[in-house]
Amino acid sequence: MDKTQRFLLIYSGVLTAAFAWLAMSGVQGPAPGGRFDEITVQRINVVEPDGTLRMAISNHARLPGIIVRGKERPFARPQAGMLFFNDEASEIGGLIFGGHRDEKGKIVDSGASLSFDRYESNQVVQLIGVDDAENRIKGLIVSDSPSGTEVHRRIWLGSGEDRAATLALSDANGRKRLLLQVTADGTAKFSLLDAGGKVTKELLPDATR
Repeated sequence: MDKTQRFLLIYSGVLTAAFAWLAMSGVQGPAPGGRFDEITVQRINVVEPDGTLRMAISNHARLPGIIVRGKERPFARPQAGMLFFNDEASEIGGLIFGGHRDEKGKIVDSGASLSFDRYESNQVVQLIGVDDAENRIKGLIVSDSPSGTEVHRRIWLGSGEDRAATLALSDANGRKRLLLQVTADGTAKFSLLDAGGKVTKELLPDATR
């Protein structure tokens, strides 16, 4: 037997032994529905059996742009997050979050937002918390977008730069008509406004108005 035949015989014997050991030891690949203790990925797409995208969980680099009926157009998002899609693969809301310091040490895009959209249109409900160099707001926003283009805020419940706790109710055109506030110094007030934004009646603790 020459060296080549002897090598092939030894090689086949090793493979046979390895296969027999794997079969008897019960070593198997991942089974459907198997459990993972930890997984590290850049993006996960959740799809229907036909491939329709329903949810994307992604880092910043791979977070998709605006997707409508499965077609994506570029849209810069400075966050990572989770995007929701309806039955037709159109974005219908999401949870995004981020925050970092730029080269000058300024805090940028720091916060999180959970939003729900009108069908193939703008946000109608948003829970937001942002605290960076540009904005300091936290609260709940309810909006109207009857035509699908313009957005009119109807309800704001939260706190902004002035640190006042505020409930603002607006009309269908987004004009504030009622304000209930407790200011940063503890002053409570109730205000009624006309369509031009002028206070027509105000109730203060000293009842002077």
